[in-house]
Amino acid sequence: MLNIKRELRQNYGPAIRLAVISLVICGIVFPLVITGFAQLIFPSQANGSLVRFHGKTVGSSLIAQNFSLPIFFHPRNDSASGVDPDITVQDAYSQIPRIASATGISADKLQQIVIQNEEGAFWIFGTPYVNVLRLNIALIDQTGNAAYKDFQ
Repeated sequence: MLNIKRELRQNYGPAIRLAVISLVICGIVFPLVITGFAQLIFPSQANGSLVRFHGKTVGSSLIAQNFSLPIFFHPRNDSASGVDPDITVQDAYSQIPRIASATGISADKLQQIVIQNEEGAFWIFGTPYVNVLRLNIALIDQTGNAAYKDFQ
């Protein structure tokens, strides 16, 4: 009986110790180190890239918000996941007549807001785009839109 216990300890002891050490390193130490590093180097991204409007968090620049009122720019609805926060500049331009009609803001002013919020792609790769949440915040800020109350 004593021989069996000793043999089990010799055979399974190293495997159990390795499993516990791996669990501590991979499950506790590594995530804490990476989270701490991210908080130091990229604090905004590590906290979800939250967007604040007049002191209130209104969303994340990484996840699409649901804008359905005709006075706002809408995210695209053809993406597979439905959470893409960006639309092409052309898609933003195609929404200008609807927004101009609903708000009375001139199409030129809306086009200027889109141009001011255009983000470039990497060098020559990709197409320019706009973040819908940032675009709608700029729309409210620059036009004093009464839809501000709906945005809170």
